[in-house]
Amino acid sequence: MSQAQPDPWRQRTAAWLSPLAATAVSLFLLGLIRVLTGAQARWWGCPPKAEQRIYFANHQSHADLVMIWAALPKELRRGTRAVAAREYWTKSPFKRWITTAVFNVIYVSRERNALEDPLEPLVEALAAGDSLILFPEGTRGHFDDPQAFKAGLYNLAIKFPNVELIPAWIANVQRVMPKGEVVPVPVLCSVTFGAPMQVQAGEDCHTFLPRARSAVIALRDI
Repeated sequence: MSQAQPDPWRQRTAAWLSPLAATAVSLFLLGLIRVLTGAQARWWGCPPKAEQRIYFANHQSHADLVMIWAALPKELRRGTRAVAAREYWTKSPFKRWITTAVFNVIYVSRERNALEDPLEPLVEALAAGDSLILFPEGTRGHFDDPQAFKAGLYNLAIKFPNVELIPAWIANVQRVMPKGEVVPVPVLCSVTFGAPMQVQAGEDCHTFLPRARSAVIALRDI
C-alpha cells in the first residue's frame, strides 16, 4: 500500500499560521505577565540599549524566563535569547513549541555528556550576534540568596570579552509561580538591571564567579 503524500496546501498553511500563532501567544503572554506582575524594568546601572549583552540573573521560578523577557523593550527582545534546560522545556510538544517559536530559547542539557560541549550552542548564538539571558545557578534555588554560580558565565565572558555582562535581580517572581505550583498568583514584581561588568585582567574563574554573584545580590535592595 502506498503511503499518503503530504498535502502541499496544508504544509503551506501550517508554515503561514505558525508565525502568526507565535506572535499571538507572545502578545498574550506579554499582557498576562504584565497584569500578574507589573513587569517593572529598573535600568539602574545601564540604559536599555540594543547592544550585544549577556544578562545573568537569579533563578527561583520557571516564570523567571518570561519575567525577564517581558521586562526587556521590544527592540531588545528580538535579538535576545534565553537559555533553558532541555530536560524540562522539551517534555511536551507545547513546551517545546512555546520555547522555540515564541521565546527562541537555546536549549542546554543538565546531563553531562563527554561528547557534548554544553556551551557550544551559546557560543554559536553569541558568534551570530545574539544576546543571551543566562541563569548561572543552573537550576532554581530555594533560598533568597542565589546558589553558587557555575563556570559557564566565566567561560563565555573569556571567549567574548567585548560582550557586555549585565547582572540582574528578579524580585518576587517566585511568589507568582512557586516551585510545584501551576496556577500563577498576582504579585508586583520587578527586574533591576545593574552596571556592566567584565572579567578583569588575570582574574580566574574562582574569583570572578563570586564577584558576579555578589553583583546580582547587590541589586536586591536597590
